[in-house]
Amino acid sequence: MSGDKETHFGYQTVAEGEKAGKVAGVFHSVARRYDVMNDLMSAGLHRGWKWFLAQQARVRPGARVLDIAGGTGDISRLLARDAGPEGEVWLTDINGSMLAVGRDRLLDNGLMLPVAQCDAEKLPFPVGYFDLVSVAFGLRNMTHKDAALAEMLRVLKPGGKLMVLEFSKVWKPLAPLYDLYSFQFLPRMGEIVAKDADSYRYLAESIRMHPDQETLKTMMEDAGFTRVDYFNLTAGVVALHVGYKV
Repeated sequence: MSGDKETHFGYQTVAEGEKAGKVAGVFHSVARRYDVMNDLMSAGLHRGWKWFLAQQARVRPGARVLDIAGGTGDISRLLARDAGPEGEVWLTDINGSMLAVGRDRLLDNGLMLPVAQCDAEKLPFPVGYFDLVSVAFGLRNMTHKDAALAEMLRVLKPGGKLMVLEFSKVWKPLAPLYDLYSFQFLPRMGEIVAKDADSYRYLAESIRMHPDQETLKTMMEDAGFTRVDYFNLTAGVVALHVGYKV
């Protein structure tokens, strides 16, 4: 419809109502090869980034944790280890294909965690339920990031913590090399390994359209989070933002 608001899908401009379906198509396509591609794309660095999030989370035994856009379950597995058998760690994702892979991987690791397919902009959890909310490499794909951040704040307990691990703005001297890798090498690797160059071209574009470190910090503060700070990882290729609910 001509009256629809518009948003970005990578470098394309699309109607807001179309974005979720387009993003879903990307992740339905790559779900089965997602972990293999993560290892290849980052030379295994994604495992260190996720480990750093888990270390900074400082999850206590018995904690309630919400893993949003948890995909294949890496973050849930790490945080469930610290929450222990008395804890409650939810693996959630809007994409059923990704969620199925994540659920199966957790079961293969001996973890039977609660799993829910849900939209981060409309979380099906009560106010003040969780001690920690994490979202790793998912915020940039959300149509209304402000609405998603507001929902994350809503479901946190007072004193609870949000952790956002996401691709960010790389150190400027590295930008030309990073662009060459992202727009030339990455789609070719996607074609060879996942038989899908277009999805990996979108992923590279979506990183460039995501807010930089300071902008995301401001967005979290505008949503109501306090004591917001961030850590640059691998020269800013990735940043971990942390904020708290009063």
